[in-house]
Amino acid sequence: MHRRIIVPSALAASLLLAIPASAADYVPGAPGIGDSYYPASGNGGYDVSHYDLRLTYQPATDVLEGTATILATTRQNLSRFNLDLGLKVSEVRVNGKKAAFTTSGEQELEITPAAPLEKNRTISVVVRYAGKPSEVKIGGWTAWHRTPDGGVAAQEPDSAAWWFPSNDHPLDKATFDVSVAVPDGTQAISNGVLQSQSSKLGWTRYNWRSNKPQATYLATLAVGKFDITTDRTAGGLPVLNAYSRDLGDNAGAARASVERTAEVAEWLEGVFGPYPFNALGGYVPNVTSGYALETQTRPFYSPRQFANGSNVSVVVHELAHQWYGDSVSVDNWKDIWVNEGFARYSQWLWSEKEGEGTAQELADYVYATRSAEDPFWTVKPGDPGPDNQFHIAVYDRGALALQALRNEIGDEDFFAVLKGWPTEFAYGNARVGDFVAYAERISGRPLAALFDTWLYQPVKPAAPAEAGAGATRQAAGARTDGRSAAPAPKPVQPRSWKKIAATNTIHTHEEHSGHPGH
Repeated sequence: MHRRIIVPSALAASLLLAIPASAADYVPGAPGIGDSYYPASGNGGYDVSHYDLRLTYQPATDVLEGTATILATTRQNLSRFNLDLGLKVSEVRVNGKKAAFTTSGEQELEITPAAPLEKNRTISVVVRYAGKPSEVKIGGWTAWHRTPDGGVAAQEPDSAAWWFPSNDHPLDKATFDVSVAVPDGTQAISNGVLQSQSSKLGWTRYNWRSNKPQATYLATLAVGKFDITTDRTAGGLPVLNAYSRDLGDNAGAARASVERTAEVAEWLEGVFGPYPFNALGGYVPNVTSGYALETQTRPFYSPRQFANGSNVSVVVHELAHQWYGDSVSVDNWKDIWVNEGFARYSQWLWSEKEGEGTAQELADYVYATRSAEDPFWTVKPGDPGPDNQFHIAVYDRGALALQALRNEIGDEDFFAVLKGWPTEFAYGNARVGDFVAYAERISGRPLAALFDTWLYQPVKPAAPAEAGAGATRQAAGARTDGRSAAPAPKPVQPRSWKKIAATNTIHTHEEHSGHPGH
């Protein structure tokens, strides 16, 4: 006699869920997160929530030793997974158990845990490693700047692999604790708030905490001999600035610029809304590179930016990134305009505030000084390509796009968009298309044609003052009857232009670029 057993559907579902996955159901995480410009950047299969880095660095030998504890959540059944690191690994543990590991390429650390990892589980990964960061080359380049008294990690689009293992792409943000021991008399600067410091047996340990989500390339470490200033903003935000003691003739101008950080941040709050983090500052190490970088809460500035005197404009640029680039980060590196176009436009707004040239005057000047034949116009800020990711057109034509938007929708809606966007996407990621949709929603106007004209067409558009949803893409200085028109008179150079142009020389592809195969 056969009995038919009826199992309620809810119970049946729970029984199915309880059946353990077979070995065939566990697969390796992808060795890249899916970025269209840098396919090998980041990794798939998990999301990191926190990095705890305990480091020791000896400036005399450039040897860095580290233990990284990484907390993450699996997003698939994993047989193995990757981290990005260029230094030599001695041990890996997953959930407390030793894990097998190997390296491939220049930075892929492949980890096979003792037992497969189920989807949606919290895991801990401990990596012990050491090496000389300045000797690490990935794609032939380095993100580690060795200085006479230490070293600095600061680079875009990635720099983490030179000093800690990570899922190295802005899509996977996390909070950070960074603890660094250095010889007495030397300081270690990082992001966020300095929680404590203590000295023992000739070494001083600095403990830094970043309590808001942070992209890995925005994490920074600077070791050297610094003069440090501290203060608080009117709203009580802690401010910490650090200056190498060996800045030479640039020391005064650097301090005169970076010490205005709190003032600039308070002004930017009026433009972009509440400052998104709990710490503020900047640092100027003794490096030979020329660029600046929006390292979260504490931007990095090269001394060369102040070679011709103080330059608050570059401070404005990097602090604007705290909203546009750090809090709201790119979803894909092709969306770099949502970082750089806005940081450049913030400099134009600062110029307007200071009475040194309005944003419209700066737009007119940029537009008039670039002929229709200039290759500048062939670069598409909305998708410039990996070789042009930091081309000056992404900055200046990107800012022209915002001036065209301002002229099209008017100041009230324009500034509502600038202030609302960082709140709408706070601590997350976004694409160019997300901004277009947001601007359309706030203004109530169709804007796709305007953004297509300024961000995607490889020709010189009509001047910003004339731009609108139906703006022509005919290059200035041309006539439809085929005869040359008289060129428009060249506008007067705004007083702020030289300071802004100094920032142009900072952001060069050669110093601020991706690398082959990444």
